[in-house]
Amino acid sequence: MIPESQSEAAAFLRGLAGADPIETHISAVFVGAERVWKLRKSVRLPYVDFTTLAAREAAAEREMALNAAHAPGLYRGVRRLTRSGSGLVFDGEGAVVDVVTEMARVPAANFLDAQAAVGPLAPGLLDALADSVAAWHAASPVVARDQASALAEVIAGNVRSALAAGLDPGEVENWNAAALGALASLGTWLGTRPNRLRRLHGDLHLGNIVLWQGGPVPIDALEFDEDLACFDIGYDLAFLLMDLEGRVGRAGANRVLNRFVARDGDAGVVVGLPLFLSLRAMIRAHIAATRDDRSAGVSGLARAQAYLAPFPGFVMAIGGLPGVGKSTIARLVAPTVGSAPGALILRSDETRKRLHGVAPEVRLGPDAYSPEASERVFKELAAMTRAARGHGVIADATFMNPAHRTWVREAAGNVPFLGVWLTAPPGTLRARVTARRGDASDADLAVLESALAADPGPGDWVAVDAREADDAVGRIIAALRRIGIGPATS
Repeated sequence: MIPESQSEAAAFLRGLAGADPIETHISAVFVGAERVWKLRKSVRLPYVDFTTLAAREAAAEREMALNAAHAPGLYRGVRRLTRSGSGLVFDGEGAVVDVVTEMARVPAANFLDAQAAVGPLAPGLLDALADSVAAWHAASPVVARDQASALAEVIAGNVRSALAAGLDPGEVENWNAAALGALASLGTWLGTRPNRLRRLHGDLHLGNIVLWQGGPVPIDALEFDEDLACFDIGYDLAFLLMDLEGRVGRAGANRVLNRFVARDGDAGVVVGLPLFLSLRAMIRAHIAATRDDRSAGVSGLARAQAYLAPFPGFVMAIGGLPGVGKSTIARLVAPTVGSAPGALILRSDETRKRLHGVAPEVRLGPDAYSPEASERVFKELAAMTRAARGHGVIADATFMNPAHRTWVREAAGNVPFLGVWLTAPPGTLRARVTARRGDASDADLAVLESALAADPGPGDWVAVDAREADDAVGRIIAALRRIGIGPATS
């Protein structure tokens, strides 16, 4: 309900919109034919105090500062509702009664939660989504704080909220113990990531991502509490991955994770994901229970616990000649193994593009494939493998050079390792390379013919026929089972 003290402002906005607002605990959104006005409610809650006009005005200005640059033209400005002789007007000379954020109207179908409700999100859209999030984080300022203490308080706050919402005290305490244990294990890791501690979006779920000017952009960043918005970037990413996993499935979440790392280069982000995913799931669980959806609260708590279940790390290297289907098969295998949201794919082609400062689909010239350039790529691939160790990792490259195989094997350290060499007849390879479009690989028929002449074979790796992708995936999963790597968790 909109507070009585704001009834005049609400009536004015309702008249402009021609309909009642969409309400949350802290805001009322009035949707007009071409414009949308967001009125913050004059409420005091445990996490926000909007009871003063100054506080609501500051939050509106902060919302503009956080969001406008990422969605040009969508955020139109902060409008003051001022008193005139005939009632209220925007930005007049009279006393300010209230403030709203004005936005362009976006069709409801353009929000990604609405799109996910009617069908799968296309691979290209998932890639663009990851690109957009990576760009948001790249533009976000680095901050300084004691993140371990802040995360401990987030855990404690979740416990208080879960108990207040009526969730089972024993299960809540089990989660609390597991979460605190996970936080303790991250102490050293958190200390190695000062440049990844940033001012985040803070509320990065599909309902806050909209198609705008040809691509997905995050909107409605958390503007009213800097403490809730300043954490490792993995905490922001985890909210999106958790929402994707629940709405479109693990494969979609896995693709976004891998594309994000391909653009950002932060393979180590996966180390914190179990705790971050669990925290996000727990928040959603107690909110659902508070809203009298007990079954969703109970299942959400179970999901939060599952994210913290231990899963052995591993490294699988998947190699083969151009066109054999390494990346296709890696994408099919990755969601089925490892802790949520599945294995991290580190692809040499994407790593090469990132090191040259371009998107994966941008073609590079011959200089980018010199022996020196390739050595740099494979050493970076090995470094990223080490950074992600403890999670499931799939290193995707040709691995024709024995040194490259040695580097990735050494990067695996003492975690289980599996080397896979994919094979297919030359005619199949030629047809696939010819048909390839919009891919990170720049290999053409000339490159393939050279590779065929120098084919090193599997060596001591497991040879897998890749003519049929499903058969190849089945054989790879069976090989992973033999080294103790079972199905994906949660």
